[in-house]
Amino acid sequence: MTAKQFDVLVIGSGAAGLSVALRLAHHGSVAVLSKATLSEGSTFYAQGGIAAVLDQTDTVDAHVQDTLVAGAGLCEEPAVRFTVERSRSAIEWLIEKGVRFSTDASADGSGGYHLTREGGHSHRRIIHSADATGRAVQTSLVDAVRQAPNVTLLEHYIAVDLITTQKLQQPGNRCVGAYVLNLETDQVETISARFVVLATGGASKVYLYTSNPDVASGDGIAMAWRVGCRVANLEFNQFHPTCLYHPQAKNFLVTEALRGEGAYLQRPDGSRFMPDYDERAELAPRDIVARAIDSEMKRLGADCMWLNISHKPAEFITSHFPTVYQRCLEFGFDLTNEPIPVVPAAHYTCGGVVTDLKARTDVEQLYAVGEVAWTGLHGANRMASNSLLECLVFGAAAAEDILANWSSVPPSPAIPAWDDSRVTDADEAVVVSHNWHELRQTMWDYVGIVRTDKRLQRAQRRIAMLQEEIREYYQHFHVTNDLLELRNLALVAELIVRSAMQRKESRGLHYNADYPEPLPDDQRHQTILSPNH
Repeated sequence: MTAKQFDVLVIGSGAAGLSVALRLAHHGSVAVLSKATLSEGSTFYAQGGIAAVLDQTDTVDAHVQDTLVAGAGLCEEPAVRFTVERSRSAIEWLIEKGVRFSTDASADGSGGYHLTREGGHSHRRIIHSADATGRAVQTSLVDAVRQAPNVTLLEHYIAVDLITTQKLQQPGNRCVGAYVLNLETDQVETISARFVVLATGGASKVYLYTSNPDVASGDGIAMAWRVGCRVANLEFNQFHPTCLYHPQAKNFLVTEALRGEGAYLQRPDGSRFMPDYDERAELAPRDIVARAIDSEMKRLGADCMWLNISHKPAEFITSHFPTVYQRCLEFGFDLTNEPIPVVPAAHYTCGGVVTDLKARTDVEQLYAVGEVAWTGLHGANRMASNSLLECLVFGAAAAEDILANWSSVPPSPAIPAWDDSRVTDADEAVVVSHNWHELRQTMWDYVGIVRTDKRLQRAQRRIAMLQEEIREYYQHFHVTNDLLELRNLALVAELIVRSAMQRKESRGLHYNADYPEPLPDDQRHQTILSPNH
């Protein structure tokens, strides 16, 4: 049994987790836990960019207002303003860490960074690195953290559960570490830490079709819930309107920046349809565009819709979107000459673990940063390119609060070793793989872009049956990566359905055909679930 001890345990290795680790590396021992390699996460695959107030014609108020509008009345304005006001310093910190953003050789010769525009934004404010911003950010942060002092990188580890003083039957409810599965040895190890930061990303793998990498299985949300944290707004799952439709194009998202630069959405006959749905056409917020594509597919019985930017010069397309261009070529589509087939896919979890503006959760010394958290920034719909910004701003906020409490938090108490003396190796893994598929199919069919009360009830019944099977399996067999992810996804699926059933309206990303209109402004509410009630 291996036991490790650190000042800070960061669970997750994307922009959120690495920004926390880098800000604390010179102050004490930090462990960064990564389910795969350090670069495998949603940050790496982010294409569009980071929204920030950088242009002279742009303002904090304008960025705040755009975010509030996109959030359909459910953003917490203090959280939005807190984030936007810190956007410039977040970008400057990334540049300091070596991120190379695309420049713009402006007419007056002054240069500067190229800013693009995406859906919901009133200004060009998306700073980017061609069409692979996430890769540029992630590789720079990984390079920096590999050189940082006092940081231990634990790749190929998955957290099993958080450990709290309450679980140890001691006073209070303070997080003191985690049980983690070493995927290379298949042994559960103990990590104790004075501070624990969840930076595990979202839960879009709960859906059959998603733009997310395989690691996005809701682990942080599930673990936080199990130790007593509230969750909020989990009914708001963002479906990215445009993923490439091809049997081999697993998870390939076609960046929204194509539409920002003039790409049109078309029916199979070549006619445009977005102007029929919204006056902003292709630049409408993602929920509107995704519902429009879904509606046209269902109305026409079509497998996909089409995205066309071939009316732009070929050199413009290949220079602005080299990654998308090359990837499409691999699947037989030439972006410069023809439209490409697209479908919506689950993309972003707008809800999550409830935190304050210091990234603190309901459990002492437990923080949540990035997509795993609900800060109040996104409301009922996340505006494009605000997500990486949230990771950076709240990563800094968490690190700042940890440092403010550094000397007052005592070492973790002794933690008992993981006991697997009464379990055996599973005789067959088909139960896990079958339940994994059934859960994701159920969520896609019944809790997708359009919901109804009957669909939600059906989903709830099926999820409850699956959870009972998963519970029994978990109690009797050694834990594996697939089993842990399935256990977490099933819990998050339950919480998503419970949240969706509570919202008797349609708003933002939550569309219930039984309640097609939003509630009046004075009845707007956040959906907050508590494990203690």
